[in-house]
Amino acid sequence: MAAPTTFSGEVWAELRLADARDVPHIYSLIHQMAEFELLTDLFAATHELLTSTLFPTPQPAPFTSFTALILDLSPSPVPASADTVGSLRLDLAASPLADPEAAAFPSPRGGGRVTAGFVICFPNYSTFLAKPGLYVEDIFVRAPWRRHGLGRMMLSAVAGRAAEIGMGRVEWCVLDWNQNAIDFYEQMGAEVFTKWRICRLTGPALDKYKGTGSGSQEEKDAGKAE
Repeated sequence: MAAPTTFSGEVWAELRLADARDVPHIYSLIHQMAEFELLTDLFAATHELLTSTLFPTPQPAPFTSFTALILDLSPSPVPASADTVGSLRLDLAASPLADPEAAAFPSPRGGGRVTAGFVICFPNYSTFLAKPGLYVEDIFVRAPWRRHGLGRMMLSAVAGRAAEIGMGRVEWCVLDWNQNAIDFYEQMGAEVFTKWRICRLTGPALDKYKGTGSGSQEEKDAGKAE
């Protein structure tokens, strides 16, 4: 493993729209998150699937479909662009930060930037509010960069964008054993529901329903005979 890269003084964080060049880092970050959540047995993502589902052609407008955001850290100021969703300046003068994975996460945007996290979100709908909302599927920051306000900046930026475009709410899930995350979300003003449960069909349980929306097999067979 390469020697850790040490960041000191001022460091600029940018949360920006991702593109297909970010897929290798998104893949690695998702795998790190699966390891942290003890869910690697469910990890089945590939570079090809991430590219085709997150970055189709033509690309939908941000926040109207699956939207991937990347957190980059830069040793020099990053001018805001059309891709910038949020930003934060860190002062590491008193406590320099060693990132042992920096060499493995160079940002494709160059300039000495290092990728440190990501967000993936997509729109949903609230019938009670009669408004669209935004669901945050994943929000993740690599271990060396945690507890520096970056998660708060990322979630605040996403919530701010949702409010700006008229969405009624922002939602996400948290593991019940992750008390640090629960406390953090509550400090941000989020309500953590304890009486709701996630229901999910996936894999073989989902596949068995293929074709059920087009009538029964008997109806299909009857149609062929006519």
